[in-house]
Amino acid sequence: MDVLTTFSEEERSLALKRFQLLRPHLEDGVALTKVAKEAELCFRTAHRWAALYRQFGLVGLTRKQRSDTGQCCLSSELQKCIEGLALQSPPLSGAAIHRRVTALAKERGENAPSYPLVTKIMRRLPDALTTLAQEGSKSYAQSYDLVHRREAEGPNVIWQADHCLMDIFLLREGKEPARPWLTTIIDDYSRAIAGYYLTFDAPSSLNTSLALRQAIWRKQDPRWHICGIPAIFYTDNGSDFTSQHLEQVSADLKIRLVFSIPGKPRGRGRIERFFDTLNQMFLSELPGYHPPKGSMRDKPQLTLTELDARLGTFLLDVYHQRPHSDTKTAPQQRWESGGFLPQMPTSLEQLDLLLLTVPTTRKVLSDGIRFQSLRYIDPTLAAYVGETVLLRYDPRDIAEIRVFYQNHFLCRAICQEVAGQTVSLREIIKARNNRRKELRKTIQDRQRTVDTLLELRRWDSKEEILSPAVVESEPKSPPLKRYHNE
Repeated sequence: MDVLTTFSEEERSLALKRFQLLRPHLEDGVALTKVAKEAELCFRTAHRWAALYRQFGLVGLTRKQRSDTGQCCLSSELQKCIEGLALQSPPLSGAAIHRRVTALAKERGENAPSYPLVTKIMRRLPDALTTLAQEGSKSYAQSYDLVHRREAEGPNVIWQADHCLMDIFLLREGKEPARPWLTTIIDDYSRAIAGYYLTFDAPSSLNTSLALRQAIWRKQDPRWHICGIPAIFYTDNGSDFTSQHLEQVSADLKIRLVFSIPGKPRGRGRIERFFDTLNQMFLSELPGYHPPKGSMRDKPQLTLTELDARLGTFLLDVYHQRPHSDTKTAPQQRWESGGFLPQMPTSLEQLDLLLLTVPTTRKVLSDGIRFQSLRYIDPTLAAYVGETVLLRYDPRDIAEIRVFYQNHFLCRAICQEVAGQTVSLREIIKARNNRRKELRKTIQDRQRTVDTLLELRRWDSKEEILSPAVVESEPKSPPLKRYHNE
């Protein structure tokens, strides 16, 4: 007799139900006829159940299958033929398979199978086998491959990054509305968003660098606490993620780069799910929303700047504060749990020098630095007029640029028209005067050095003239004749 655990839950429930009907007779001695009458059972059935229970226990009350269950009257060759036809790509209809098998059965002198039997054999094929045969290995892998998901042990252990073409059209000045790209970095442990970058430009190493810069450094908004250097940066195999620049940045910040298997994004399910959440809870309510298989919601009304502001509000006020379905905890609360201190770079300037891949050289002019038809100025530049400097800037904020000279940070130069800040004339005059004083001091020091050297040389010359060796070498003049009257 089989063991009870080999039966399905449904079969075990049926056996227990039958036992409960027979319990008064088996345990309390109630007459079987009375028990059968109250349970509306045939006496012979109740008698058979009771005998089976006494002999085999609860297993005896399970439903027995026929010995020929699952067997088919067709030959194994015809069954394999039906299965082979059902696994062809593109798939054949059941009627087409039935016609071919019927013709083959007649040729072999066998009984032709009925249409229901053919469809029954087709339905018994495993879904995994059908998917692999008809849709290919990629579809099979997405549905049936065993997935290894990385699990972070705490905040900032693993960060995931990816790009997404958002399902919304935005207004552009002088151009047709277009869909923006969103680069996002998410903390794997808490599901909190560490940084993002929104642009109309296609994914690039610049987008990744700007998003990573925002993710690592402290945020200006006091509601956004996520920051620090991650231990692992998990991305796909895009050229922007596998660039030499990002490898150098990771090596300098001691971040371990991990790439997902090409063509298999399921290992990055955290960030893929965030993009779905963003569509359902945020984009779907905005004008210009256009899902892939639907019509546009109203006409585009938002600009890139307006969407950026709304996205930031959604992340900080809704997404970070709402309990996540997996962790059952709000992302920000989970990131802050444990009271850990995130590892930070030495300075923002060091981080900019590493990450911002928009370097360009300019010459410092007497009125500042000219860049993109704008003028940038800072009192520090007064000491570098005429020098060639390296500029690094954030395309999202052209109000200021960071100026480097010989790989050393000099200053943040601002564009007064864009930044809304001014550099006063007093500061400019003070910087100019200080620069002149430094130059004059340098000139005076150099002149003193020259004078000292010349003075030493003059004294050396005099010593050579007055030395005995020189006097002895000179020819002696004849003595003068003197007279008595003198």
